Amino acid sequence: MSEQITLFIDGIECKAYEGEYILGTARKNGIFIPAICYLTGCSATLACRLCMVEADGKRVYACNAKVKEGMNVVTNTDEISVERNAIMQTYCINHPLECGVCDQSGECELQNFTTLMGVNSQKYAIKDTHKPHKNWGKINYDPSLCIVCERCVTVCSDKIGESALKTTPRGGDQPAKELKDSMPKDAFAVWNKFQKSLIAPSVGANLDCSFCGECTSVCPVGALMGSEFQYSSNAWELTKIPASNPHSSDCELMYYDIKESGIENRKKRIYRVSNDFHFTTLNTAARYGYDFANENAKKDESKFKEIVDKFKNGEVKNIKFNSFITNEEALILERLRRKFGLNLVNSEAKKYQDFLNEFAKFSGESLYGGDVESLNKTDFIISVGTLLRYDSPNISYALNNALKINKSSVIYFHAIADKVIKNYSKNLLFIHHKAGLELDILLWILQNFAENLDGDLDKFLKENLIISKKIVEILEPKEIEEEIVKKITDENGETQEIKEVVKKQVNEKKEQEISVEVSKFALNLGIDEDRIKALTDKKQNFALIIGEDFYCHENALTLAALAGLIAKFTKFKVILIPPRTNSLGVAKICKLSNEESGFSFGYNEKADFTMSISEGDIDAPALTQQEGTFSNYDKRVVPTNAALKYEGYTLNDLANELGISSKWTIDYTLKLGDIDEFERVEFDELDNFYENSGACKRGYLLKSQKINSEARLDFKNLKSEEIKFNIYRANPIHQFSKFTNMASQLNETGALYVSSGFLDENGFKDSEIVNLKNENLTLAIRLKLDSDLEGVAAYIGDFDEHIDIEPFFISRYANLKIERA
Repeated sequence: MSEQITLFIDGIECKAYEGEYILGTARKNGIFIPAICYLTGCSATLACRLCMVEADGKRVYACNAKVKEGMNVVTNTDEISVERNAIMQTYCINHPLECGVCDQSGECELQNFTTLMGVNSQKYAIKDTHKPHKNWGKINYDPSLCIVCERCVTVCSDKIGESALKTTPRGGDQPAKELKDSMPKDAFAVWNKFQKSLIAPSVGANLDCSFCGECTSVCPVGALMGSEFQYSSNAWELTKIPASNPHSSDCELMYYDIKESGIENRKKRIYRVSNDFHFTTLNTAARYGYDFANENAKKDESKFKEIVDKFKNGEVKNIKFNSFITNEEALILERLRRKFGLNLVNSEAKKYQDFLNEFAKFSGESLYGGDVESLNKTDFIISVGTLLRYDSPNISYALNNALKINKSSVIYFHAIADKVIKNYSKNLLFIHHKAGLELDILLWILQNFAENLDGDLDKFLKENLIISKKIVEILEPKEIEEEIVKKITDENGETQEIKEVVKKQVNEKKEQEISVEVSKFALNLGIDEDRIKALTDKKQNFALIIGEDFYCHENALTLAALAGLIAKFTKFKVILIPPRTNSLGVAKICKLSNEESGFSFGYNEKADFTMSISEGDIDAPALTQQEGTFSNYDKRVVPTNAALKYEGYTLNDLANELGISSKWTIDYTLKLGDIDEFERVEFDELDNFYENSGACKRGYLLKSQKINSEARLDFKNLKSEEIKFNIYRANPIHQFSKFTNMASQLNETGALYVSSGFLDENGFKDSEIVNLKNENLTLAIRLKLDSDLEGVAAYIGDFDEHIDIEPFFISRYANLKIERA
């Protein structure tokens, strides 16, 4: 880390690190500097210039001026105040006076800064241009409101990584040149730039992206707006309910913005999801997958008594559930298991639990050591076993941000090529490997980065190095003669040319064959080790991201052991992505097992008797209707609050009837502290916010426990075997489960998502229906083009509850017969 320095902002002593910027330092210290174009964690655009300050007597822009030791910064002077007032005047030129109906009114930064800068008159004018509204699907764009701050362009490039937006010529008149001398310099520059540009999709007329909606969140003026929210409510009428993303394991901080449904219907409903965009980024499911509540839930007393009796008389043998639950619900299920001797069945969480436990035996820690929060400080990252943008979009955002802002290097391994990931940066090396070679990846990492290894592992890794011949270019010294011409002036002032031959040493390029050590694993994977050396040169902070491919692998426990050894013997901080929202919490709280014969109770899973938010024997609450906590991928226990009322039964009601008593479900938040990694904290004592510095104040961190293990791995039999597959198991980027698919803006019929290369190779067409077959089953399904895939690729998800794909997959790879229906 760079050295800490001291500077003064408005006379206040501030600490900062070399390389940081004045604006960020001011924010960390609670000092306000206005800025309408800058986003924390993104590159500066200098579009608004409102952040102008004086640093050591010189005018600079705080968003891109770096701090220096002893620097003295003044954030406001009379001259700066006049300049900022003029800038805000230029933004107000031809801006529609429709605040009464504008969706952003009440939280509009143009309103705020116009008031703050004391703008009460307008000195400038220019002819307006016609700018028709644009409908881009889930997002609408009103160019008449746009002030071209470029936040949307910046966030899409620097955080999301899709670069789906750009500036485009506005076609407006330019400010008269005579104004250049009569108005403040920066105000004229802002106005001049503003009159030249608008926002448009990067390619074509329609927006081609994953529709995460982050551009609508960062827009300061309502020019970009969610199409479903537009003209549905005034911002000041909404109540913000702090929550955590219920759909994926980022569990990111977000707000359900709620109010009554209407004048006659006073029932609360969610109008939109919002976020603190400087510090949090939401994926598509988090932003648009909010209306899946069990709104018509009721208490069916006879059915409830029926299941209570089945528990009491010992008829229930299994509880089947998924990881889209809170920690508190998981603890209730675990206590039911203990009391009645039940099997808790959650196949996805069990695979993750088994992997994590085996990892712990070899790493010596009960939890993995890495976290996504610190990826932006990591300068070398490897991603393995995950189709990252689809499995965990928020980690892909963090990885892209590390590349763009921290200039990190990344190696991304996968059997399916994602064009968007490949285009993140020149510092990202994509290794398109064959399925089944995951073992080779981890062995190659140990071979190249492990320190202090000895014994069988060290011997095994050395045995898998071979001597190979390689042609390289060398520079060979050579002496040459060169004729030069000198000009000499004599006493009469006449110039003469004298030729002279001099000898000169030069380096001549030649090819030479040399012997080098090459890794067998690298050869199997197609790794260019010279490129790797260039990417890792001078890198200090390493992270290894591991995904669900490994947990479902037939050699999962071996992979877990090797990952644990990487955590123990290399610089890599390992992140084991929990595959569902609360897989980590379930894995730490519940003793999971396989289903056995007998009666099964299902909690949001099909069983002999089901408690569900849809089509169950009795109703269950959605995660928008519950208070509780999740354990996210950063190993934080984070709170979520109920946005909507629920009138049916809860798991806590069932537990109370069965003699496991707590008044409220959140009473179990404190009881989580009985488990080693958790703390004894009341739910209402949990924070859920980010500081101005970006420091996370959400819940608390799980505490990793030391593991003493005598586990040993038989290295002699370590061998990868290629897996033949033509279909991968994954959900589309905006889907995670049947719950996201219940949301009105995300609802769709499941499909086999394919690349254009897949269509070409098989002679199929987009939207054509095909049959997928294995030895026993046939599934008819429609093809759907995913233009982000490269090469020949296909995947299918489990989000559509009417399509059962489980019988087709043992791991995430399946080799099925595909026929035209």
